[in-house]
Amino acid sequence: MPKLRAALMLLAFSVLFLALAPGGAMAQASYPDRVVKIVVPAPASSGFDVVGRILADVLARRTGQGFVIENRTGAGTLVGTQSAAEAAPDGYTLLIGGWSNIIFNAGLYKNQRNDPIKAFVPVALVFDLSYSMVASKQSGLTTPQQVIEAAKAAHGKLTLANAGHGTGHHIFGRAFQRITGVQMQEVPYRGSAPAWPDVLSGRIDVFIDTTPGAQPYIQSGQVNGIGLLAPRRRVSAPDFPTMAERGVSGLDVESWVGVFAPAGTPPAIVARLQKEIEAAMPELTPRFIAAGGEPLSIPADKVQAQVLADHAKWLPIVRGMNITLD
Repeated sequence: MPKLRAALMLLAFSVLFLALAPGGAMAQASYPDRVVKIVVPAPASSGFDVVGRILADVLARRTGQGFVIENRTGAGTLVGTQSAAEAAPDGYTLLIGGWSNIIFNAGLYKNQRNDPIKAFVPVALVFDLSYSMVASKQSGLTTPQQVIEAAKAAHGKLTLANAGHGTGHHIFGRAFQRITGVQMQEVPYRGSAPAWPDVLSGRIDVFIDTTPGAQPYIQSGQVNGIGLLAPRRRVSAPDFPTMAERGVSGLDVESWVGVFAPAGTPPAIVARLQKEIEAAMPELTPRFIAAGGEPLSIPADKVQAQVLADHAKWLPIVRGMNITLD
């Protein structure tokens, strides 16, 4: 009897330990058992926000638990990203990550508290967020070559909007100038939304926005579509040619957006999220296309390699632009 009682007590303590231990087996098995916060380090209606809200909706229905969006903006995408990096690695704080905050920030800020590559584990890359160049109707520009010629003739006075220093809009606008050998007058805004009225009125000549943000204006004829910064045309805009098709190579960018978790998040929780996202891709695909992007379906065991490869390619390019934000 004493031995049986001791064995039962040991079993009871073991069960209690597993239930209470952070990241314990029982906690992982029941994940998620409370609301999961998804940090979006960009404003509402941005490409990051659109992806985050679609994923939150689908994951909530699949798991029966709430997934809520928290838009944490500031210093480009830095503030929200750092807040997620410093959250408990228990699966209840996730981050929407893309090139801007996972790759570009490392080349833009010298004094980051956290290196995104070390601070996060990639869960899934789900959305191909391409960018499109447009020109105001008033500018009369309709092709990349006309933009290049106009920039040269204006001696640096042709205006180019960006959605804020360090954003993809800024980096790819700078890349266009380097590749084509022109200089433009860069005008920063706090997000894409404030830039569009000036583009539509003609106060801004050229703008590189995300394809989801630009296509409604292109399709309605309110601006002139110059070219898609991607290796192939989008399903959502099959008649819109790439920059390479229009004579400017080197801008065939595939800029992913995905879900990241703080480093140290239990592998079982990461695997659960990966399983749910993979199973939801048939539902996610049409919603991503309707949002102006294309779905990505990278196998879970290839995601980390993809992130590291893009980091290795683009970080030196960003550093070479000599843009510092701190």
